[in-house]
Amino acid sequence: MAHFIIIGAGIGGLATAHALLNLGHTVRVHEAAPELRAVGAGVVLGANAMRALHELGLHDAVAAVGAPVRQLRLLDQQGRVLQAADTTEFTQKLGFENVGIHRADLQRALLTGLPPDTVQLGNPFERFEQTQAGVTAHLSTGTVAHADALLGADGLNSRVRRQLWPAAHPRYAGYTCWRGVVEASVLKLPVGESGETWGRAGRRFGYVPVGGGRVYWFACLNSAEPRNPRFQDYRVADLQREFAGFHAPVPALLALTHDNELLWNDILDLPPLAHFARGRVLLLGDAAHATTPNLGQGAGMAIEDAAVLARCLSASPNNLPIAFRAFEQQRQARTARIVRTSWQLGRVGQLENPLLAGLRNTLMRLLPAAVSRSQMAWLYEEL
Repeated sequence: MAHFIIIGAGIGGLATAHALLNLGHTVRVHEAAPELRAVGAGVVLGANAMRALHELGLHDAVAAVGAPVRQLRLLDQQGRVLQAADTTEFTQKLGFENVGIHRADLQRALLTGLPPDTVQLGNPFERFEQTQAGVTAHLSTGTVAHADALLGADGLNSRVRRQLWPAAHPRYAGYTCWRGVVEASVLKLPVGESGETWGRAGRRFGYVPVGGGRVYWFACLNSAEPRNPRFQDYRVADLQREFAGFHAPVPALLALTHDNELLWNDILDLPPLAHFARGRVLLLGDAAHATTPNLGQGAGMAIEDAAVLARCLSASPNNLPIAFRAFEQQRQARTARIVRTSWQLGRVGQLENPLLAGLRNTLMRLLPAAVSRSQMAWLYEEL
């Protein structure tokens, strides 16, 4: 059995730790943060991600703290339906549902069952060295860690990726986003329904149930520059002004939100990489294929990575570079397609020109249901 170093204790890093331990390997996860705080908003785990969690023995723990999402509705600013999809056909076929979940709950579920010393906090990664026999990681604390392989699961701004491919940089999508999670039982929203509204002038709002009566919402606005000073002091009242006139439940969800609960981030992704692996070093999750959130597949792709890596290691248990190359071959095309499709969908959803937005809405209403089913098929059924 091999010993692995994982850089980053996010969703991908923790899921991969389970995958490796299940195979009998030993693992140390080095995380830069001094503590794993209950931060973040909501995520959607598609049926494909839930199936991957099942392979890792984590499905039940995650499903127990999330909420099934069975209806997907795309609306215009007045609340008129542009597209509606019932995912039951696909989820029944796969045997797994789409689940909305708070990121902190997902993190706790993934931490459960890991040996107490698996995750090492307060250990920022600096650089690695590799030979034909192994990898050495240098941490900013002065710690030097040795392993048979190193997995970079350290997110969009990965330092592991920076050393492997210094020319690969995140790109700004042209819009910025606020997020929140509110206790919304009082609104009595339809069970299992998520909604997204494409409004006027590059305004977009969506919501997803995440369990326990809570709802995760997001609100996007176009911005010519990242970290736009205009938006740095935005509060709930500012969002209420920006999204005035949006249909229910948008006003109610914002009214339930407190200023200290707002999260603000620009939307970025990573243009598809040609390679994820070099020798005994492999990138996973956002470090390898960060995507804009428009398909709800960012967290799911990281979890899929863990399951696929486990398969590749089972097939080549005595040759880690070969297993890593097999992983790359299996994951590159799928993740690149998701990155590109999500980027394009975001550009369409954020249209500002009223004529183009009106044409977009008309075309969405006319889009055959078979097209929506086809997209769900490749998202949920392929792994």
